[in-house]
Amino acid sequence: MGWTTVLFIIVGAVGLGLLALSMLGGELFDFDGADSVLSIEVVAAVLAGFGFTAAFISALPGVDLPLALVAALGAIAAVPVAYLAWLLTGRARNMPTDATPNRTDLVGRPGVVVTEIRAGGYGEVRVRIGGQQVKLNALADEPLPAGVHVLVVEAPSDTSVKVRLADPERN
Repeated sequence: MGWTTVLFIIVGAVGLGLLALSMLGGELFDFDGADSVLSIEVVAAVLAGFGFTAAFISALPGVDLPLALVAALGAIAAVPVAYLAWLLTGRARNMPTDATPNRTDLVGRPGVVVTEIRAGGYGEVRVRIGGQQVKLNALADEPLPAGVHVLVVEAPSDTSVKVRLADPERN
């Protein structure tokens, strides 16, 4: 393995290291914000694509290309790698997500009593919201034993709800 191959491998490794830092550091290393074509991920992809492609070409057995041609081929190979990095990071940054569920989303949800709700006191219910099971303090107009299916009718706070019996025939 010649010194040029080692040099190109080092350039590719620096690109991978920079990519790892950008993944861990997030926006600390961005040059011009998330909307820019010149992001740290794109620069890392250019370095890695250039370095590893040029190292591969320079290490081919029986092929002795001039250093300038090897570097040019590495640069050409770095273009689609950079484009893919730009495309993927842009899509990841602009990915649509659902709104964060809040207490108004609890009203109307079915649940199950986990800890008995006594008359005039609190118990606990388990309700599914946003794909997650949450356990909440619960109040009811009538005592409800554990295991009973209920329906949330009010959410006075983020951690407590008022419930009623969901379907008397189901319980």
